[in-house]
Amino acid sequence: MTQNFAIAIDLGGTKVEAALVDPAGEVLANSRFRAPTGPERSSEQLAASVDEVVGKVFAAVPRGASLVGAGVGSAGPINEAEGRVSPLNLPAWREYPLRDQIVAALPDLPVTLRMDGLCIALAEHWVGAGRGYDNVMGMIVSTGVGGGLILHGNTVSGPTGNAGHIGHVEVAGFDDPCPCGGIGCVEAIASGPHTVAWARRQGWTGNTGEELGASYRAGDPIAAAAVERSGRAIGQGIASATALVDLEVVAIGGGFSQVTPDLFDHMRTAVARRKQFAFVTKVKIVPSGLSSDGPLIGAAALVHRAELVV
Repeated sequence: MTQNFAIAIDLGGTKVEAALVDPAGEVLANSRFRAPTGPERSSEQLAASVDEVVGKVFAAVPRGASLVGAGVGSAGPINEAEGRVSPLNLPAWREYPLRDQIVAALPDLPVTLRMDGLCIALAEHWVGAGRGYDNVMGMIVSTGVGGGLILHGNTVSGPTGNAGHIGHVEVAGFDDPCPCGGIGCVEAIASGPHTVAWARRQGWTGNTGEELGASYRAGDPIAAAAVERSGRAIGQGIASATALVDLEVVAIGGGFSQVTPDLFDHMRTAVARRKQFAFVTKVKIVPSGLSSDGPLIGAAALVHRAELVV
């Protein structure tokens, strides 16, 4: 029997990855490749990283296997109709024609591009913590904070492709400026780098999210305050999103989401304050049911679960 794979590509603020994913949502062993991105890199360097991982994953297709398409998840904002991306944390790319670049590299394959948060929602709905629910938000809490929506069993991307971008919802009680131009955006408060930066302004001497987690476990009061602050902001954003679209479950992945399980308790506490609105407090906030393969599985779902992508 011929194996049918999707090429999955995930573009983020620190790296771009590609892999082969089968129709069951499994990443093929030894097919995952990574190259650096980052705010300091030029447009040409970013493009070269994309070409590198796409070339390597194409070369990894097993003999006799078939490719059925390529799915691309990108940090936002994006221009879905034209396949262009303007990731906030990659300033060299504004309205960059990423889909055209990948089509040129894979000329015989259909290529579908969506925001990375929507891909995460698809992955969680397919094989992760959102299985069995039809109203799901997937979230990433990492270098940035992203999100995507599945409502009534179908994806919701909006007219530009940016629906579900919860990282740029403003939350009350915070005055952190955001590079998007907003004040008090969830990402500006709760992403890994912004949480670390806040802790350093309070006198903490570490440099990374991993070090912040270690300080938290050691009982450092500044680290504890930073984690509480981050969780509270995310929880307020989730409560507002649930009030707007009546979510059942929010599944959260990304490196900084793993700083401590207590981060999720702070989110749930913030949601629980909406005690007069049972339709808000019902929402389940859970860690991703997937490994770090989640963004790639979600990108592949654009191909393997194309019937849900509207």
